[in-house]
Amino acid sequence: MAGAADDSSDIEKLYEFGERLNEAKDKSQNKSDYEGIIAAANGSVKAKQLAAQMIPKFFKFFPELSDRALDRQMDLCVDEDIAVRVQTIRGLPLFCKDTPEHLEKIVDVLAQLLIAGENKERDAVHKALMSLLRQDVKTSLTALFKHLGSTEDRNSEDGSAWESIRDKVLYFIRDKVFPLKEELLKPKDEMERHITNLVKQNLHDVTGAEFILFMDFLKSLSLFGQNAPVERVQELVEIIEGQTDLDAQFDVSDVDHILRFISCLEMALPFFKRGASSNKFVSYLAKQIIPVFDKIPEERKLDLLKNLAECSLYAKPQDSRLLLPSVVQLLKIYMVRRKIEEINFTCIECLLYALHHLASKTPNVTNSLCGYKIVTGQPSDRLGEDFSEQYKDFTERLSIIEDLAKAMNKKLTQGMAEHNKAMTAAKTEEEKEAIKKQKQNATAGQRTCNNILAMAQPLHSKAPSFIGDQKISLSWKEVTKVAVPSASTTATTTIGKKRAANPANGSGANATKKGRGGVQNQLVNRAFEGLSGATTGGRGRGGWRGRGRGRGRGRF
Repeated sequence: MAGAADDSSDIEKLYEFGERLNEAKDKSQNKSDYEGIIAAANGSVKAKQLAAQMIPKFFKFFPELSDRALDRQMDLCVDEDIAVRVQTIRGLPLFCKDTPEHLEKIVDVLAQLLIAGENKERDAVHKALMSLLRQDVKTSLTALFKHLGSTEDRNSEDGSAWESIRDKVLYFIRDKVFPLKEELLKPKDEMERHITNLVKQNLHDVTGAEFILFMDFLKSLSLFGQNAPVERVQELVEIIEGQTDLDAQFDVSDVDHILRFISCLEMALPFFKRGASSNKFVSYLAKQIIPVFDKIPEERKLDLLKNLAECSLYAKPQDSRLLLPSVVQLLKIYMVRRKIEEINFTCIECLLYALHHLASKTPNVTNSLCGYKIVTGQPSDRLGEDFSEQYKDFTERLSIIEDLAKAMNKKLTQGMAEHNKAMTAAKTEEEKEAIKKQKQNATAGQRTCNNILAMAQPLHSKAPSFIGDQKISLSWKEVTKVAVPSASTTATTTIGKKRAANPANGSGANATKKGRGGVQNQLVNRAFEGLSGATTGGRGRGGWRGRGRGRGRGRF
């Protein structure tokens, strides 16, 4: 009974304090009443709830008590009783209504409270943060993004807690802020620039998934929209370059760096198309990666060559001149001189495509590389030198590849009839799905062979006309457009999904089968590495595992 009486007395006193403050014309003269409210926050559950409402209500009238009032409210945020915590959280935005100088601190506190386990409490935090974002989006975002930086300077004992807070803040920004950017980011130009700067400042320690999240958000801003000038598109490429570590020496044993380069170059391709420079990526390919290409894991070579092919479409003349010698060198490795050797048609398709597009911008470079006699009137034509051996070697290799491509096309066409018969005889959905994949692989293989034949034919001329437009559609691009996803293949064949592990690991239809069957059988198994249903679908992001530094979150 005594406890109930004390509780009633505390509540009664709080109401008296509140009434006097409400009635007072000059509330600053009722300092003792406000002090009584602050003190009552140490009382019963009901007293704490009532104090949590009254402290922010009269806060602006007693600046000299602001520290005490805020400290008491912060204590109530972590009270044992959830009703007290929820009531306290709801009152936090009121501190900033007339005293905005406290907004950054309140946002910081609310950010830490995002780890609340109770739904009701977490909802209260979300609503409070949204209220403050609508009041002052610039200050609120700045305070939130401070939690996305590195936690290395935090107390090591609380490292896991800071990590958890960081994750919750990121999810809040992703789920609550980004979808409302049109409403929140006003004035648009100023706020889009501000949030872009915040994102850029916090990209030094992010996972691959987080980087993709931020890049997708930046791309959605009007600042970088389809009508944005080239310099803004270049800004996005520079952000990607920063994540790719293009200033670092390439370590062929660092699988993470290889994966990161492939993924980042792929991410940059749409911006090259919009006019941004690919110079740094091209230079890194030519100087760092291609010279050690033979040491790169087999399962990554095709991904690199696909990126190289697509990148060549947008390379500037000076970049083309830099990259062409490396492309021709790789072509000679892949274009065998004997018909019994195993070859990879898809890699040859990539390199021929790159050769045409790069050479179309700086044709006379091929004079010394392939023995052509292209006249541009420049000293670099080198027409007085004898490169006949280069021409003979290159065109002989082309002829062999053309013969092999024609033979493969014939083999695949014959196989199509067998696939059709098998489809008619198939009884289960699994059998039909497997046959459908085989047909898709065969169709993709035919596209690859046809592309090789179309690109090789003009290269026999002494002064060829290089294909510098998009007349040739890369085989995996076409397969992406026509593939029909099913329940078992959607995850690997639809646009934007990851490619599955490269068939070079020896599994699936592309596994190498040596022994009886002769050259044709070996070619069928190895020629179209990377053209299975799992690898012809979108170019997919992903694949990076991290920098191996920072917070151990699987960094770039």
